[in-house]
Amino acid sequence: MSNDLTSTTARLLAAYQTAVLAKDAAALMRLYDPAVCVFDTWGVWSYDGAAAWQRAVEAWFLSLGSEKVKLSFAEVRSWGTPEAAMLCATVTYATVSASGEPLRSMQNRLSWALKTSGHVLRIVHEHTSAPVGFEDMKAILQRKAPG
Repeated sequence: MSNDLTSTTARLLAAYQTAVLAKDAAALMRLYDPAVCVFDTWGVWSYDGAAAWQRAVEAWFLSLGSEKVKLSFAEVRSWGTPEAAMLCATVTYATVSASGEPLRSMQNRLSWALKTSGHVLRIVHEHTSAPVGFEDMKAILQRKAPG
């Protein structure tokens, strides 16, 4: 992995965190290619195109009310070039009250396919997931420590 790709993906992750914390749908959508395909964890099989994904993002932000979401990324791995790359990570979504008190959190697995569009590396495919327990068929939203 090149230093260019590492710094480019670090900026992309930071911009994603900032946009989500600010509940700024426009800023978040600038990270996506207009033809993005999103496989989200919640409720809908897929979103085809930025317009469909933007409606889902706006609904998510609206549903938060005065709460905010602080994101953190762990186990980030990326491959490719600054023109076309893949990234995967574990994402923790931590909801905080308007006064900054922690309320709840969950984790998802994240994969991005990225390509350069308009001289910027953008998300062309996003896939979030959570494993499902064999016994109860419920999503596992907190990663257990290995061992």
